[in-house]
Amino acid sequence: MGIVHIVMLGFKPLVPPNEIEGMCQGLLELKEKCLHPKTNRPYIKSAMGGTDTSSEQLQDGITHVFMCEFENAEDRTYYLNEDPAYAEFCKSVEGIIEKKQVVDFVPGQFTTRAR
Repeated sequence: MGIVHIVMLGFKPLVPPNEIEGMCQGLLELKEKCLHPKTNRPYIKSAMGGTDTSSEQLQDGITHVFMCEFENAEDRTYYLNEDPAYAEFCKSVEGIIEKKQVVDFVPGQFTTRAR
């Protein structure tokens, strides 16, 4: 079963909207830019994102949410720790993000893990 990687972001107050839109597009483009080290083919199974629309007022500064799905933990780990396209993207946006929260899960798996 795959792994779903959720990234929730809030941006610094003075970041222009077009810069935020460019960052969002760049994040979604990673689905095609990130290549598996063995196959040299894209390995992110799916990617999507959007602006928060919740009316619950619990966002605490989070304005945008993104989801990537990976085939397995190894692909997710490679993405986070070694993928050059992802590393370059992270470096390019580090000055505009004020808040970041990340959670990963395996769909249907609800066992509690030690912390």
